[in-house]
Amino acid sequence: MKSVPKATIMTALAAPALAQTAVDGVNKFAWSENCGWMNWADAGSPAGSQGVGIDGSGRFLSGFIWCENIGWINLGDGSPANGAAYANTAGADFGVNVDVATGDLSGLAWGENVGWINFSGGAVAGGAATAARLSMDSPRRFHGYAWGENIGWINLDVVETGKHVAFKTGSGCDSIDWNNDGLFPDNLDLVDFLAVFGGGACSNDPNCGDLDFNNDGLFPDNEDILAFFRVFGGGPC
Repeated sequence: MKSVPKATIMTALAAPALAQTAVDGVNKFAWSENCGWMNWADAGSPAGSQGVGIDGSGRFLSGFIWCENIGWINLGDGSPANGAAYANTAGADFGVNVDVATGDLSGLAWGENVGWINFSGGAVAGGAATAARLSMDSPRRFHGYAWGENIGWINLDVVETGKHVAFKTGSGCDSIDWNNDGLFPDNLDLVDFLAVFGGGACSNDPNCGDLDFNNDGLFPDNEDILAFFRVFGGGPC
């Protein structure tokens, strides 16, 4: 990671125009031994207006975590320069990315009072068992650890107390690589979705995704088709 001028970082921090958080109102706390509880849901006024969210196709996070002892932590502005993932090479394009195939987290968050926080759990935490990651099944909850050079480990899933961070049930759409062929996205995802929705077969059988694309528990309905078209076109879920 390059050294980024503070003025550049502050410009980036001032920019986000974020949507209401997708984090569950109860399951919203991570833990830092050195900083205490970290609230992923309630940033902003009204509460939650700048909390943590995930983009419609599940590729990156955005928004703010609030920590009583250290202030705000910024997970990204929701607008990667390439539209798909934060580059994390400059202050104007940093944030936390999600691997849509595995749920593994990577990239950097920024705390004005504590510096950079690394979510590349596989490299930092020592392997898959403790890597920062987002479960692929609903409800989508976070696991593992992030690392801050100045504050140490951040535990995303505090088993001892039962506290963890999870997105609301029904929030966020499935991966737009719906047929899981590694092409992300392509027209065959759309063809397969409509074929399976109509009772047909997946071209990459049995690897197509869930027809409840928008994870609202209604399976299937027209909202799943509408959500698929929105996300396929680059819009929100």
